[in-house]
Amino acid sequence: MQPIAIRVSAVLLAAAVVPAVARAEHWPAWRGPTGDGVSTETNLPVEWDTERNVAWKLAMPAWSGSTPIVWGDRIFLNVAVDDDNIELWSLDRDTGEPLWKRHLSDGNRRLRKQNLSSPSPVTDGERVWVMTGTGILKAFDFDGTELWMRDIPASYGPFGLNWGYASSPLLDGPALYVQVLHGMRTDDPSYVLRIDRDTGETVWRVERPTEAVRESPDSYTTPALLEYDGVKEIVITGGDAVTGHDPGTGRELWRADGLNPTRQRDYRIVASPLVRDGLIYAPTRVRPLLALRPGGRGDVLDSHVVWSTDNGPDVPTPVTDGEYFYVVNDRGIVFVSDAKTGEPVYGPERIRRGTYSASPVLADGRIYVTNEDGVTTVLRAGPEFEVLAENDFDDYCLSSPAISEGQIFIRTTGHLYAIGERRPPVVAEAASPAPAAATEPPAALDGTRGATVRTGLGFAVLAVVGVVVATAIVLVAFRFRKGPSRRTGRAEAPL
Repeated sequence: MQPIAIRVSAVLLAAAVVPAVARAEHWPAWRGPTGDGVSTETNLPVEWDTERNVAWKLAMPAWSGSTPIVWGDRIFLNVAVDDDNIELWSLDRDTGEPLWKRHLSDGNRRLRKQNLSSPSPVTDGERVWVMTGTGILKAFDFDGTELWMRDIPASYGPFGLNWGYASSPLLDGPALYVQVLHGMRTDDPSYVLRIDRDTGETVWRVERPTEAVRESPDSYTTPALLEYDGVKEIVITGGDAVTGHDPGTGRELWRADGLNPTRQRDYRIVASPLVRDGLIYAPTRVRPLLALRPGGRGDVLDSHVVWSTDNGPDVPTPVTDGEYFYVVNDRGIVFVSDAKTGEPVYGPERIRRGTYSASPVLADGRIYVTNEDGVTTVLRAGPEFEVLAENDFDDYCLSSPAISEGQIFIRTTGHLYAIGERRPPVVAEAASPAPAAATEPPAALDGTRGATVRTGLGFAVLAVVGVVVATAIVLVAFRFRKGPSRRTGRAEAPL
């Protein structure tokens, strides 16, 4: 048996000299690298307070519904500086110090609990685009140079939402998609825009009709990108319906007019649509949340709805890993369903009492969700309800968490917090003489579909192969040491 032991040791040694690969992500838009609130990062912080496990914190002038956007060494914030001015801030990611500040718009004001800095910026790693609730859309490079500016209401008329405009732009390839779905304070039609990201010019503008009445045409949601079978579509919710649009022309391809079946007059929609693993999830004002399969044309309400539930959220957008679908409603009640079938898994379960406006994010096998009192509850993801931690900043919070390179960024009224230590992607070389692993620069995927830093891919593959081979040989060695089974006559490994 000595030769087998030697071979096992050699294989294990070979696997040990393979570089360890770390993976890290940017957070380039409101719902992260894949547009659905999910991060593949691991070893994230679980517990913190205003001082403990905080890398740095930056004083903020006011609250905002806008989420921090993170790309490499930069953080971008849409900031309501005072009762009139809105600015874009660029921060040093390692220290939190502002690198530059640029004026976006006058006319900020408070509308119930939000102000007009609610839309989150979006970036491709070279430029950043940001919309304000006043309708000003601007593009900057990373040095703070303004590239272009659009005044959307000046082109198409004043916004007419009851509580102010709050939708973030969707970036995909050369295009920004901007929705203006309103009706409570205007008789003008709702519409969707495609803006050229390089010039700011309108590529197309299509009206989006609705039968919704009074406040129900108003939508504070952000568009979602749907991709299937080589097809792309833009998914929009609001005005009692979820619709899919051709990115090239804006033409409406399909519609499910089922988000307000009884035509209530106050069914404005806040929680945004999301797409994951071949399903479209369309929240409304609590009920009914619809899950649809793609590929339909025309009226798809009767043909493409896979499941629905009355246990949806009002404000927080749900999150899913494709296996489980997680809803945290405005009162902190959690419902978890099978993402494919809608079958209940657990719920209702209560987390910390309070009002919830920020959306949950899913990472490292956990759900992170922050309430308006600044308490972030950490739940274990999966089929069983388990609270892992409650972390209290004791400060008003509307903003959803962002995750990047081992850190969690949470914005309250008083501060932006960087939680945990930054862990940039590295390849740890072993001491044995071996060729250095080649590293690739950050690879930007199309628009906000994300950009994941990948390093040492070839060595990662070798590592996996080495571990698998080593495991197999160890099992064989154990079998021969054990000898034949009395029951079967075959060699068996010890239990």
